[in-house]
Amino acid sequence: MNLNARTLVPALGAVLLAAGCAGQPGGGAPGAITVEASDDACKLSTTSAAAGTIRFDITNKGSQVTEFYLYGEGGRIVTEVENIGPGLNRQLVAEVPQGGKYTTACKPGMKGDGIRGEFTVTGSAAAQSGAAAQAVTEYKQYVDGQADELKDKTAQFVAAVKAGDVAQAKQLYAPARLPWERIEPVAESFGDLDPKMDGREADLEPGQAFTGFHRLEKDLWVTGPQPDTPAIADQLLADVDQLVAQTRTVELTPASIANGAKELLDEVATGKVTGEEEIFSHTDLWDFRANVDGAKQVVTVLRPVLTEKDPQLVATLDEKFAAVDALLARYQVGDGFRLYTELSPEQVKELAAAVDALGEPLSKTAGVVAR
Repeated sequence: MNLNARTLVPALGAVLLAAGCAGQPGGGAPGAITVEASDDACKLSTTSAAAGTIRFDITNKGSQVTEFYLYGEGGRIVTEVENIGPGLNRQLVAEVPQGGKYTTACKPGMKGDGIRGEFTVTGSAAAQSGAAAQAVTEYKQYVDGQADELKDKTAQFVAAVKAGDVAQAKQLYAPARLPWERIEPVAESFGDLDPKMDGREADLEPGQAFTGFHRLEKDLWVTGPQPDTPAIADQLLADVDQLVAQTRTVELTPASIANGAKELLDEVATGKVTGEEEIFSHTDLWDFRANVDGAKQVVTVLRPVLTEKDPQLVATLDEKFAAVDALLARYQVGDGFRLYTELSPEQVKELAAAVDALGEPLSKTAGVVAR
């Protein structure tokens, strides 16, 4: 990418955060629990709710981009919303079927454990049935299949890394990440595994080790294999094995699936479009494609529910997905894609606009399925 493109890309990320992927000014969803997030506080209008559909209306009154999380037992992420810029608002719909003790957190700067508080859910909600239950079943099958593919492709990648075959490892790197990127919201829900496996060097906190895919990416494309590269590869494969085992027991709801689709588009807007995700290999378009495919799969399994409740939204989503697909097809080369550094500033801007246009209707799906 030329100098103009490199200076343009971070600005595009900021535009996307302000333009729809991070919410809108104001707020006020009827019946929602209001959350006032700032640089040093996370104030909820109430810290309890009945089991079932719980709506949060989060306003960022701080000076940093923030996130809001609802955690379950063992630090499992029940639901989350990221990239809420200063002065902006996001609505989050959560389906919590069982009562118990939960934890809320605002994360100013989108780092660390955040500002946490106790949250109580009382009673229990009726089990999903009909089209909604079928959607969850189908998506769970999709997650299991992607997890198996992640395990197989990571094993091939790790074998090449440990054999010292840099050329082969480079060829296997992007394909190994595709299944991870398709189910990233589910993968991220398991606490410390996400930063260990997918943490970027620029996002490391003091004392945090640089491990996982991106550490190996740097070893392959920048520094060359290091003395501890084989150990890093072994740990990645062990972490993938643990992730696969945990996905077998993940609990999903129609709203959490829908929220996950929006998270995937946020991933594109804040990492892939900016070129920050694959900063050493520049294979961002592989990740971009996988994130979009994962979001599209969510709409596929939820289509009967969405069609019944809001057919116009389905038509809009189909149109916007087609627009993104058409743009990505321009940059496809065989089974892969052009390097992100080969795109012009205008092409990057066009991709950003298409993602933004898709993110807006996609953000409505959780609210529609929870009606």
